[in-house]
Amino acid sequence: MKIFIIEDEKPLLEALRDKFTREGYEVASVEEGSAAVARATAEKPDLIILDLILPGKHGLEVLKEMKEDADLKATPVIVLSNLDTDADIKEALRLGAADYFVKAQHPIAEVVEKVKTALLKPR
Repeated sequence: MKIFIIEDEKPLLEALRDKFTREGYEVASVEEGSAAVARATAEKPDLIILDLILPGKHGLEVLKEMKEDADLKATPVIVLSNLDTDADIKEALRLGAADYFVKAQHPIAEVVEKVKTALLKPR
C-alpha cells in the first residue's frame, strides 16, 4: 500500500516517511501545495496525509481540488496540521477529509495507527 505525504516540515516528513517505511508501506511525498494534486494523481496512493500550511498553495485548497479530481476523490485524506481552530477542522472535514489531527496533540505513533485503521476501511 502507498501513502502520499504532503508536508513542508522536513524533520516531520522524514520521521513519518521512516515510520511508515518501517511499517511496510511505500511512501511518496511532496513539500509544497502547488505540486500536490498532480503528484498525488501520478502516485495513485491508497491514502494521503496533508498538512494545511504549505508553500505554493494552502492545504484546504489542495484538499478541495483532490476531492473534485476523478482519480483522487475516493482516496482518504488525513489532515495533519498545526491549525487547531474549530473553523479549520470543520472546513477540512466539510471538504472531505477522513480525519484531522493537530500535530502538537498527536504523536507520530498515534497518527500511524489511525492511518493503518483508515487503510482497512472500504472506500
